[in-house]
Amino acid sequence: MSDAMNYLLQARPEAMKAYFTFLKKSDSHLDIRTRDLISVITKVAVQTEGGFRQYLTRALRNGATPNEVIDALMMAFPVLGLAKIIWATDILLAMDIPEFRPENLDAEAFWHDIVSLDEIPQEETQYYQNEGRHLFIYRKGDELNVYDSRCPHQVTDIPHLSLEGKILTCPKHEWAFNIETGECTAKGNRPLRQFDHKVENGRVLAYW
Repeated sequence: MSDAMNYLLQARPEAMKAYFTFLKKSDSHLDIRTRDLISVITKVAVQTEGGFRQYLTRALRNGATPNEVIDALMMAFPVLGLAKIIWATDILLAMDIPEFRPENLDAEAFWHDIVSLDEIPQEETQYYQNEGRHLFIYRKGDELNVYDSRCPHQVTDIPHLSLEGKILTCPKHEWAFNIETGECTAKGNRPLRQFDHKVENGRVLAYW
């Protein structure tokens, strides 16, 4: 919370309490995806990059599609104006989220052939690239965990050099993850995204 917000909470506690109560009740008839899309638009309106990245991630996590995000921005054109939409699009391009690439916007999910099971050593983590997406795969016995390399905080692509032992740390805000389970162990509170996977004819396949 900002210093200014903390000051107002101290200087006008009753007014600020009423304000936050209003915020909590004002969206009671909106589903969470719609609320997140509205929040994305508001962050673009005030050009807050950190907030835009955070609410974009949240919207995607709560079921919004890339096409819905783009449509929301375009529908807000009369209020935002072209310059702010371009600003947001530049950030999206810099984030390089696979789902937002033009060739993927209308693509349907399917099984991707990643690697031969025999090539994945026991109790080690391997890093793979498949069709523009990076993956971490951890194997223990017959169990495999297939993780998206994107941090669940702001969709930062975590490089393979960020892995030390069994701890994967995002270099941007230092969210850390246990690669055996995907659980967040420091800074944040959300796990790594895992892809459905299967082994077929000795090959590891992942679904997205």
